[in-house]
Amino acid sequence: MSGAWLWLLVPVAPLLAIVLLLALRERVIGWLWLACLPALMAPLWPAEGLDLPWLWAEMRWGGDDALTRAWLGFSALLWGCAGAFAASSLAEDPRRLRFWLFWLLALSGNLLLIIAADALSFYLGFSLMSLSAYGLVVHQGGPQPRRAGRLYLQLAVCGEMLLLAALLLRTSGAQGAFGFESWASVPIDGLTLVLLLIGLGLKAGFWPLHVWLPLAHPAAPAPASAVLSGAMIKAGILGLWRCLPEGDPLLLEWAPVLLAVGLFGAFYAVLLGLCSRQAKAVLAYSSVSQMGYFVMILALAWRDPQNLAALAGVLVIFGAHHGLAKGALFLSAGLSHSYRLPRLAWLLPAIPALALIGAPLTSGGAVKTALKSAFADGHFAAWQDVLSLGSLATGLLLLRALWLMRQDAAAPEAGRAPFLQLLPWALLCLMPLVLPWLWPTLRAALFYSFGLADTWKLLWPLLGALLLAALALRLGWSVPRILRRLPDPASWASLRLKRLTQRPPLVVPRPTAARERWRARERRWNRFWRRGALALSAWVVAGLLWLGWFW
Repeated sequence: MSGAWLWLLVPVAPLLAIVLLLALRERVIGWLWLACLPALMAPLWPAEGLDLPWLWAEMRWGGDDALTRAWLGFSALLWGCAGAFAASSLAEDPRRLRFWLFWLLALSGNLLLIIAADALSFYLGFSLMSLSAYGLVVHQGGPQPRRAGRLYLQLAVCGEMLLLAALLLRTSGAQGAFGFESWASVPIDGLTLVLLLIGLGLKAGFWPLHVWLPLAHPAAPAPASAVLSGAMIKAGILGLWRCLPEGDPLLLEWAPVLLAVGLFGAFYAVLLGLCSRQAKAVLAYSSVSQMGYFVMILALAWRDPQNLAALAGVLVIFGAHHGLAKGALFLSAGLSHSYRLPRLAWLLPAIPALALIGAPLTSGGAVKTALKSAFADGHFAAWQDVLSLGSLATGLLLLRALWLMRQDAAAPEAGRAPFLQLLPWALLCLMPLVLPWLWPTLRAALFYSFGLADTWKLLWPLLGALLLAALALRLGWSVPRILRRLPDPASWASLRLKRLTQRPPLVVPRPTAARERWRARERRWNRFWRRGALALSAWVVAGLLWLGWFW
């Protein structure tokens, strides 16, 4: 039982760090990234789950399955590296104490929802993470962060309401049970499924619920963008995986619809990203595109529940691969914008970019091979060739992101990057090469991709993307002017909602009576009761007491 209390320390450690932050302030900022240490230790020395029934029934925190432990491990690693980066990059920021307060709250919520084995704990962690992330989005201040933060908060609140309604309906269908294990055998109805898809999809950011992502990432600081894209948006996918039953007939019917949503979103986001002119916006659209592949994995699980264990393995290695690689790219965008990087240092961001494309010998190559195998073994085998076209599209998008980073690089007279930022950044950039050799699950998928045919399937999208990018540079291609100013209905609706709340459509009634007339009546009333008011009050009180005595 003593080892089980380590699970309690996982979400509580960031809250204890907040107490130290309020007490010691700047003196403790350089050590706040250590709040992730219990979350890093828990997967390495797994203990039995922690039951806390004295809070509510079926409350359980722990990592009884490989998916939870791996998800917690890569999330804690990303938060730790980004936190160490933020401690140096925001050292001179006058608002750094506020940043760290929201950072630690979001970290605590993210870790809690991962280890939660019951719906109520998951919702508490999800809400804490979602609402606290608003402070990270608007941290830098100015019109763009305020606009991005307003849209994010509006959608986050809507998502919280829809998710709460879905969880209540799910709990009612399970006869009041909160545990995810109890929900696994309970059928789901259409309304609950739609509420879950929208409520959790708004956080996951897959099409068409992605509208806040391209605004939030350019506005937030680089370390906040890294954890927002690498860890927090995946909470929606994790919630959908856990809240829905296995082999439900309704999910079998919805699987083709979900597959179509994932496929369209994967390619549509690439087209929008190619029209963007900011590196972080391009990376945001890349996240939207990659979330389409997560949705495809969910569709496979809904359609082929007999392969659920294998698909859970694909989901977790895809989550770890994408989270660490995308976090490295966002840190690269922030670092190159602020400091001068040596030429050889530009090879580091190329590693996570190649991994996301699916290049051989990287974690991305292993994940793409595992994903294609999952498609080949399921009912959607005819769509597995589309994944290669998706790799080609991803390659074009990430090459544009690297090119924009290079264009936005700091001037030669800018200073060199501090070592405390280079170290966590380099660690994340090298993870796509190192992780497959440290993780047996990913190493097995990597070995499976060493065949000549499989290597060519992974290599030709990269070569095609390089050829098309070189051709575009040769021809001097640029984004057409009409595509540079695409309409943004989400921002318009967000601003309209803000104006409606600030200026209610209903006219506020105001009193129209003459103030002097009522004031004169008040004076006459006071003069009437001036004499004998005390005596009259005493007789009234005595009469009431007398009536009460006889009653």
